Amino acid sequence: MSTGVTQTQHAPDSVDPAQASPTAEDLAGLLVDQDRPARPSGLTASLVFGWRTMLKIKHVPEQLFDVTAFPIMMVLLYSYLFGGALAGSVSEYIQFLLPGILVMSVVMVTMYTGVAVNTDIGKGVFDRFRTLPIWRPAPMVGYLLGDIVRYVIASAVMLGVGILIGYRPQGGVPGVVAGVVLLLVFAFSFSWVWTMFGLMLRSEKSVMGVSMMVIFPLTFLSNVFVDPKTMPGWLQAFVNNSPISHVATAVRELMAGNWPTAAIAWSLGWSAVLLIAFGTVTMRFYNRR
Repeated sequence: MSTGVTQTQHAPDSVDPAQASPTAEDLAGLLVDQDRPARPSGLTASLVFGWRTMLKIKHVPEQLFDVTAFPIMMVLLYSYLFGGALAGSVSEYIQFLLPGILVMSVVMVTMYTGVAVNTDIGKGVFDRFRTLPIWRPAPMVGYLLGDIVRYVIASAVMLGVGILIGYRPQGGVPGVVAGVVLLLVFAFSFSWVWTMFGLMLRSEKSVMGVSMMVIFPLTFLSNVFVDPKTMPGWLQAFVNNSPISHVATAVRELMAGNWPTAAIAWSLGWSAVLLIAFGTVTMRFYNRR
């Protein structure tokens, strides 16, 4: 008796038309019929990018070194190095130095905005930003808004160290707050210079090099350390009209309890010029890149 294996063949199941692949018209209908999320405002988009900057600090806290250790080093170094020679004592010199060195330190920290922009460009992140349906300047403004937090930290650190070694602002809390706010306005506007360089130059090292070439002469040739009356006439002309000198004078007088109308007007005027000029150029480079 022979044995055999019986194989049963099943016919393929019929395809349910309801489960067939959707057509292009079906997909288009889904996209058109659904309510789209509202487009974020310019402020909302800028704040989101600012928060992104803060998250980067959270994951890489070493980025706070330049707004903590660096300001402490600047205050102590210049106070004890020049205090006795220029004013007779550290406690006397710190009254003049601290507002100026505060301006100098915050202005020097602004250059890292350009470095961050250049780094994101090198990683291709900006290509993604440009495809988003958002206000065009939002990524750039977000960088600057996020960095304002770093400037506040640097200001708080320097003021704290200054008070420990003898600084006494006669203007009290209102004068200190007014001086810091004016400095933050100027720093925000000045940062647009570095965003422009961040878009123009090819590497972050180039941005750092050019930034140093601009910042060091601009900050040291000012009234941050000494009264320009002791300088030669030709140098006084430059120092007295430097934006850093105007801001340092305004911050120094505000913290001393005075209201320097001319210095404040010059500081705000320089801020407006920097914002309009370099902000416009930055956005042109950003749109063309």
